[in-house]
Amino acid sequence: MTLKAITVLCVLTLAPPTWTFARAQGKRPAAKNSVSPQVPEAPAAFDNKSNGLVDDPTHQADQLKFDEVEGVADGLGPLYNAQSCRECHQNPNSGGGSQVAELRVGHMGPDHRFVNPDIPIAHGSAVISGRTLVNDRAICPSGAFPDMEIQERVPESETIRTTRISLSLFGDGFVEAISDRTLNELARNQCTNSHGKICGLIIYVPIVEAPGQSGIGRFGWKDQHASLLSFAGDAYLNEMGITTLLFPDEITKLCNTAPEPNDKPGADGLADVDHFARFIRALEAPPRDVTLAATPAARKGSDLFDKIGCAVCHVRTFTTATAGTRINGGTFTIPAALGGKTFHPFGDFLIHDVGTGDGIVIPTIEHYGRAARQMPRECTPENFDKTRTRVRTAPLWGLRLRTRLMHDGVTVTLRDAILRHAREGEEATRGFRRLSSKDQEALLEFLRSL
Repeated sequence: MTLKAITVLCVLTLAPPTWTFARAQGKRPAAKNSVSPQVPEAPAAFDNKSNGLVDDPTHQADQLKFDEVEGVADGLGPLYNAQSCRECHQNPNSGGGSQVAELRVGHMGPDHRFVNPDIPIAHGSAVISGRTLVNDRAICPSGAFPDMEIQERVPESETIRTTRISLSLFGDGFVEAISDRTLNELARNQCTNSHGKICGLIIYVPIVEAPGQSGIGRFGWKDQHASLLSFAGDAYLNEMGITTLLFPDEITKLCNTAPEPNDKPGADGLADVDHFARFIRALEAPPRDVTLAATPAARKGSDLFDKIGCAVCHVRTFTTATAGTRINGGTFTIPAALGGKTFHPFGDFLIHDVGTGDGIVIPTIEHYGRAARQMPRECTPENFDKTRTRVRTAPLWGLRLRTRLMHDGVTVTLRDAILRHAREGEEATRGFRRLSSKDQEALLEFLRSL
């Protein structure tokens, strides 16, 4: 199988947004259950097994690639943050989230538009540009390059500074399967039914493995990728410094000795990045704590979650498209394991302004490499600029396993996370404040069950 051929996915049909909004406003839903009972549930477990996309031995072999520690001979660096995918995605096992946070910076230009930083390295002899990510590690100075110091340090001119916590990847094969039509309908209904108070932003982004093609972003804190293969290739380069056929250009060539691209197809026709994408797509969804979810407090909290408006953005349920649907610019066909499955992410995969925007705009060169030179017409600079004050709604599945919350990881209690929501999240926050202490605790108990 070629690098292009391994782009897996599905298209989704969401529980009708109007029904979801009605529930969130405490109104009587039109139907008791908006999901057909014939639609099977997506597998949900933390058991290191495949969701059915591949057999378990294949999934475990892909996990070994995902967990593998890279060295300089493999192409690590020259600038990097981690030596393996697992380093940032490991709780409670490979593919989960972690406490690891990355650093991003930039500044506002004289025209009041965001500007990517220029970061000098090697005593000013080279400049890293076109990125907002600041790598925390470098492979030199070393024995081979004793006098070459390329560590990135943030100049004082970069006054916009933020961290972003690593995201869990569990269930992302089903997320990738959400149809663009479904997300468009959701965004439109959110905005209409809230009278413009809650309007999730749709961002069309390049599909790197399908030149000239685009899709609605849903991965990363800024929705910068629609495809898991694009997402994996981006992370392999920018977090580990490993070049691929998708992202063949190093961030800097200083101290670099490994042949390019570093990641090449093996005897099975797959490169490491293909194995990463397949591993993520085969991950099961995060399961609920079924014991806690069944308690009276958590059940009452679930109703309150809808009543005060949390479910408008933290959408409970999606259903993937049928098997055989082609997605990601036609590079992948949805398999039976991902097609026609219902899953419960408690997120909408849109980006919103809830008062916590980090000030960073999607850097196109960093995330799309050579594909940024000729962006599809749907990928408008105006929409990219709107990402500055917005972040993706955090899916709440697996919430009980996180100690650091929100995009920057600086919030550490569920109560504070709720109260931190403003602007588009202001009405839900106000609704939470109006609840009695007992009802507030019930809602928090519901969140602890996710």
